[in-house]
Amino acid sequence: MSSSLKAASEELDDVSRRLRSRSGSEPDADSLENVYRRWRPGLVRLAHLLTGSASVAEDIVHDAFIGYARAKDPVADPGAYLRRSVVNLSTNVHRRSARERRHLATVTEAIVEPGEIDETWQLVRGLPPRQRAVLVLRFYLDLSEAETARVLGCRPGTVKSSTARALAKLKEKMS
Repeated sequence: MSSSLKAASEELDDVSRRLRSRSGSEPDADSLENVYRRWRPGLVRLAHLLTGSASVAEDIVHDAFIGYARAKDPVADPGAYLRRSVVNLSTNVHRRSARERRHLATVTEAIVEPGEIDETWQLVRGLPPRQRAVLVLRFYLDLSEAETARVLGCRPGTVKSSTARALAKLKEKMS
């Protein structure tokens, strides 16, 4: 057997041994299963304290264990490795959130509730979606029947009939 084939074979054996050790097939204190059972609860608490969200904390810890399982070299101190991963991943979550907030602040306007919100608008919200859309487009945005029909992708006659039905329902509910 050539020396390069022998080296490749030895490396393959080493990787195989390491994977068996981490998968829990061989009883080993540093197996992935044992490390997971030992460190997961504390890491979830740490991530929750860092992020303020239980669901995000679970995701972060999951990602940290994926990184641990994929590590090419044996990890001397799994707890330290995983804690550092959780802290780094939590920092990434905060950075991503900050970027999203900055981006959203530049591309969206504040939503302003109509000043006329009263019991009439509550009744409008109870209408079927098409009728509600017709009334809002026609009377709140002051679009013509033709413009409303274009927005809704229907005929002007449909806008007229939907408007009439919606107003009749509102009148019925108000009396």
